[in-house]
Amino acid sequence: MRNILFSFFLLSSSFVFSQTNFTQYVNPFIGTGGHGHTYPGAVVPHGMVQLSPDTRLEGWDGCGGYHYSDSFIYGFTHTHLSGTGCTDYGDILLMPGNGTPSPNNKIYGSLFSHNSESASPGYYKVNLLDDNIDVELTSTERVGFHHYTFSNPENNYVILDLKHRDEVLESSLKIEDDFTISGLRRSKAWADNQYVYFVIKFSSPIKKMGIWDNDVLNVVNIQSLNNSKNIKAYFSFDLNTIKDVFVKVAISAVSVEGAKRNLEAEANFSAMSPARDVSSATIDFIKVKSQAEEKWDTELSKIEVKETDKNKLTVFYTALYHTAVVPNINMDVDGQYRGRDNQIHKAEDFTYYSVFSLWDTYRAAHPLYTIIDQKRTLDYIKTFLVQYQQGGRLPVWELSSCETDCMIGYHSVPVIVDAYLKGINQFDTTLALQAMMKSANWNHLGLPALISNGMITVEDEHESVSKNLEYAYDDYCIAMYAKAIGNNEAYTKFIKRAQYYKNILDFKSGYVRPRKNGGWISPFDPREVNNHFTEANSWQYSFYFPQDINGYISMMGGKKKLETKLDALFNENSKTTGRDQSDITGLIGQYAHGNEPSHHIIYLYDYTDNTAKAQFYANKVMNEFYKNSPDGLIGNEDCGQMSAWYVMSALGFYPVTPGNNKYMIGSPQFSLVQIHLENGKSFVVNAVNKNEKNFYIQNALISTSRALRPTEWKYPFLNHEDIANGGLVTFNMASFPVNYFTLSNNDAELSKMTEAKIVLNPIIEGGNISFTGKKTISISSPQKGVKIYYSTNGEMPNEKMKLYVNPIVIDSSMEIKAIAVDKDNNHSFVTSSSFRKKANNWTVKLNATYEPQYNGGGADGLIDGIHGTTNWRMGNWQGYQLQNPEMVIDLKKQTSISKVSVGFIQDVRAWIVMPKKVSVFISHDGVNFEKVYVGENFLAIEDLNPQIKKVEAHFERQPCRFIKIVAEQYGKLPSWHEGAGGDTHIFMDELEVDDL
Repeated sequence: MRNILFSFFLLSSSFVFSQTNFTQYVNPFIGTGGHGHTYPGAVVPHGMVQLSPDTRLEGWDGCGGYHYSDSFIYGFTHTHLSGTGCTDYGDILLMPGNGTPSPNNKIYGSLFSHNSESASPGYYKVNLLDDNIDVELTSTERVGFHHYTFSNPENNYVILDLKHRDEVLESSLKIEDDFTISGLRRSKAWADNQYVYFVIKFSSPIKKMGIWDNDVLNVVNIQSLNNSKNIKAYFSFDLNTIKDVFVKVAISAVSVEGAKRNLEAEANFSAMSPARDVSSATIDFIKVKSQAEEKWDTELSKIEVKETDKNKLTVFYTALYHTAVVPNINMDVDGQYRGRDNQIHKAEDFTYYSVFSLWDTYRAAHPLYTIIDQKRTLDYIKTFLVQYQQGGRLPVWELSSCETDCMIGYHSVPVIVDAYLKGINQFDTTLALQAMMKSANWNHLGLPALISNGMITVEDEHESVSKNLEYAYDDYCIAMYAKAIGNNEAYTKFIKRAQYYKNILDFKSGYVRPRKNGGWISPFDPREVNNHFTEANSWQYSFYFPQDINGYISMMGGKKKLETKLDALFNENSKTTGRDQSDITGLIGQYAHGNEPSHHIIYLYDYTDNTAKAQFYANKVMNEFYKNSPDGLIGNEDCGQMSAWYVMSALGFYPVTPGNNKYMIGSPQFSLVQIHLENGKSFVVNAVNKNEKNFYIQNALISTSRALRPTEWKYPFLNHEDIANGGLVTFNMASFPVNYFTLSNNDAELSKMTEAKIVLNPIIEGGNISFTGKKTISISSPQKGVKIYYSTNGEMPNEKMKLYVNPIVIDSSMEIKAIAVDKDNNHSFVTSSSFRKKANNWTVKLNATYEPQYNGGGADGLIDGIHGTTNWRMGNWQGYQLQNPEMVIDLKKQTSISKVSVGFIQDVRAWIVMPKKVSVFISHDGVNFEKVYVGENFLAIEDLNPQIKKVEAHFERQPCRFIKIVAEQYGKLPSWHEGAGGDTHIFMDELEVDDL
């Protein structure tokens, strides 16, 4: 009987969901306020055109081109990024107006009000207050469609601005006929070589026009302009009998001819009439708008939810909408595209895409696509592989066929592997492994050190901890893929590399910590945001072992230890220390939902004996951090990841470890959800008694294609296979916690590496590198059953190395190397450490406080003989902000000197600027100082090249004991700087006196 009832439920489930017109529940303004960085304009699912207003030209909250707090529109452009942290796009600006045309965007722009602004999927409308012009926008995949209604048609114009926003490398404009113009805009910003060819067709013939070249108007009948970096133009129309102008804009990365073909294929329903009959253009606009809405309804109908609260429906469907805005089609209708080699190629059996924010989207967005968008997932992978063939490696953060190398890791790997293991495997599997291994062995960003030493240290690379951890996870994915296709050699190699995260895990505290000079960097504050982590701190990254969660549990001492550590995270003080990081938002304790490293952490409670806490925090985040308002996202959208977290979590499950086909269970937000799969089947989530208070799961039943009879389900996860093949899971909900789910020992293997175990690198601890007198050095390993051997001559450990028993005492400069060896004679990588005995007994007193995250080794670090490099992020520089660094060197005796030098670094983009002035004083008693040097104007602030400058103070030789150096801050950053008005930093290093 249960089988019959279940089958009836599946057959009739479409009647349960009578919902249509899903677009009514999308609010494109969600995320346009706060720091969401979204845009409200017209786009179809994954469209190449994103036609939207630009209200902000630059800055952190200008990344999407629009911010809800603004009241001025510069114009309407055809490309936009959704929720990123860098500015780019904003190509091909059009802006209607009345009066005398001007190339100045402050003049041709207009005020607007949200009271006369609206948006829905595929459509945007606003009134330009300055001239009372109504603007409507819609789009196809490759064509933007504008409709301008002039209240006063006299002296009308439409501005075209090809210089708008980022740096133009070249541009061109050609008048094709009375209705049509075309051209190119090639630019450089985040993407360093972006091509946008365009064709613009007006509904009325051009009556009058003008072209500005470098803001100088050409009034002659000029028909084309090439090879300029600053082209703007205006076009006026005879609107005596009508008030409407329609404009179709097709774009292409390939050619003008490609843009014309795109226009012909997608938006050439009727010819723009010379008789200025706007009825056909009106019909065209309505048709395109209707088609856009239909495409969005189809896209959004993949998941149907039952809910009476309209705000909740809006939050859910807007989140689903945001996951389908990107990645974007990046090829013409005939399949031609511009590849990573800047050559033109043709996609034969797939669609070529762009905008892959993989550090973000591999976590939840791409796993969501493997459930509801398998065809596009396959196209994404094929895009990755041709980018590897044409550009030499898999994409990291690809934009417009350019590699930005933004963020860390090589996270196209988990996207490929997760899809493959879920059956999306219709691609060249041999080529895929080759490409993944090439990315994993690239000679950059700390990888050589990881491969050679089993870890990345502070000396090797900035953001060393985060890179070490994320490489380890990516390597795990490569291992799983290699195993699946039968390459055991590659599997063994990469499953070992997947364990290298252990070398930066402090077993005593449970935190991941930066390694320096063989030991742990000190002092250490897990709340500190610094250059050893990527947009996070140790609290947030100390739970990033998605490939080995149960291995971590074993190392830490059991499930209860993990639960206690998670509790401490959520109950910690929410204030971070160190650098101000705008990405770290949405804090519950030190859990930061506004940025991706925290996104899986809630679901780690499913690996403990208190799984109800996962349900509590998942419900809390969904209801407190996602709202139906412009500031309804707690952090930037990041190309769908912030929203994908919500979509997956609202369904009741989340992919903690993409690549193992498990989804950890949280708290479903709706009483009934039906996921429509591309194979024609459905998966249904039925949350019985679900309401605002009832968010705890009491028990669960599941029916799948493997076993239609409902069976009790006590595991805290769902299998991808059971979802993809259709079925039903029923959660009975209540208002009180019940730890119903359990993870047995057998299930623990879903995130545990048991083969090819590594021996951990020893830890050498001796404090500061420089010392006087004697220094005691200890060597240890957190691994049981290993012996440690070391050498003190700087050579690689060999048969003459000594067994470590007791701490080592040294009284001279020395290099120590150590290895750990287990009972089977397997050994670790070599850990190296150097200590330098000072040639003098000088001391340094600091009369200003350096920034904790830029301590440079403290006061003694300024005289330790170790010079910082231009990569200041590695931690060898001492940084100051909001105060002038002042230090006094005590030479301990009267000494005759004539020169003092100190090193500074300038990296203006990072707010690090040479001092405005440096003064040097000398003294006999440390109280009364005589000024012997003043220097200024060392480097222009306009010099953006990161560089080191040694300031040398020469003066008449004379005896002294004390030397005082004072450096004066530049002050506020200038108006042209992205951080205009912010306070500069001074970074300094090594103080030297004569040749002493």
